Amino acid sequence: MTLVYLVAGEASGDMLGARLMAALRRARPDLRFAGVGGDRMAEQGFHSLFPMRELALMGFLEVLPNIRRLARRLDETAADIAARRPALVVTIDSPGFTLRVATRARAQGFRVLHYVAPQVWAWRPGRVKKIAQQVDAILALLPFEAPFFEKAGIPVRFVGHSILESGADQGDAAGFRAAHGIAPGERVVLVMPGSRRSEVGRLLPVFGAALRLAAARVPGLRPVVPLAGPVEEVVRAAAADWHPAPVLLHGVAEKYDAFAAARESGGVGLIKSGTSSLEVALAGVPMAVGYRVNPLSAAIARRLIQVRHVSIVNLLADAAIIPEYLQERCTPELLAAELVRLLTEPEAAAAQRAGFARVLTMLRPPEGLSSEAAAAAVLEMLDAPPSASTRA
Repeated sequence: MTLVYLVAGEASGDMLGARLMAALRRARPDLRFAGVGGDRMAEQGFHSLFPMRELALMGFLEVLPNIRRLARRLDETAADIAARRPALVVTIDSPGFTLRVATRARAQGFRVLHYVAPQVWAWRPGRVKKIAQQVDAILALLPFEAPFFEKAGIPVRFVGHSILESGADQGDAAGFRAAHGIAPGERVVLVMPGSRRSEVGRLLPVFGAALRLAAARVPGLRPVVPLAGPVEEVVRAAAADWHPAPVLLHGVAEKYDAFAAARESGGVGLIKSGTSSLEVALAGVPMAVGYRVNPLSAAIARRLIQVRHVSIVNLLADAAIIPEYLQERCTPELLAAELVRLLTEPEAAAAQRAGFARVLTMLRPPEGLSSEAAAAAVLEMLDAPPSASTRA
C-alpha cells in the first residue's frame, strides 16, 4: 500500500489534513497515512507521532523557550520519515516547523508537497528562494499566491480554500438556543481567542473586559466560546468570572450551530486574527478582529510586514471590511466600541456581510471542492515518476 506522510502543526492545518485524507481515501482507498496531526485527523483514523499541540506556538519570543523540544520533535519526525519511506511527504501550513521537516525530507530524497503557501509575500519576500529549495511544489489557498511563487520557479496550484466546505454557514440556530437555554431576546456574541496558549493568554483578558463594557451598553448579550483542545483548561479558568457568563462549547458541529445562532440573533463576533475569522465570515456574522503578541515580536514583525491588512478577508478585498485591532490598539475600550457599533448600527453589519460575499467567491477552486482539488494534486505527484520534474 502507498504511504503518504502528513505533517500538520496547528488546528487549521489539522482540519485541512483531515479533509485531504477523506478526499484521498474516496479517490484511492489503498492509501495509508502517517505523520503528525491533531484531533480532526485522528477522526480519520490517523495516529500522530506525537501530540500536535506541542507545535502550536506563535511569535518569535514564544518559540525561543521551546527550541530544544521543537528540535527533538523535528529529529523524531525526520527519523520516522526515513524509517517509513513514504511515497510523498505533505507538509501542511505551520512553516516554522513543517518547512524544516521538508528540508530534512528532501535531503533524504523524498518528494515534498507543501499545502498552504507560506505568507512570505507579506513579510519576507526574499525568503521565497529558500522555499524553492525546500519543497517540490505548493498548494495555494489564495488566488494571488500562485504568480508570486511561480516567479521563483516553484510549481504552484491554486486549490481554493477548504473553509468553503466546512459547513460553517449551515448550523442549527434554534437547536443551539434550546440546548443552552438562550432566551429569544438574547444576542449571541462569538468569542474566539485562538488555539495557542500564547494567543489565549494575551487575548482572553482583553476580550473578557471588552465584553463587560459592551454588555453595559447593549443589554441581552450572551457570549459563546468554542473550546480548542490545546487550550481548553486555560480558557475555562480565564472565563470563569466573565460577565455575562459565557457558554463554553465542544466540537465543530456545536460551534457552527453557535455561528447560526449569532447570525440569526443579530449577534457579532470577537475574533482572533486567522482562519477563524474566515469561518465566521462564511457564517455571515459581522465581527471585530483583535490580536496581540509579545511586544518585541511585534516590533520585529512590523519591520518585516509589507501588507496593509492581516485578515484574509481584508487582504483579498484590499480594503478594511473587518476592523482590525492589533497590538496597542487591541484594547477593551476600542473592541467594545466596535462591538456596540455593529450591534446598534444595522448598516455597519450589512456592509461587512456584503464584503464577505464578494471575498468568498474568490476562494473557490476552478471546479469541485478545495479538498478534492488538493487531493488531485497529491495523486498527480504520487503517479509521476520520481525522476520527473514536479508539477503541482
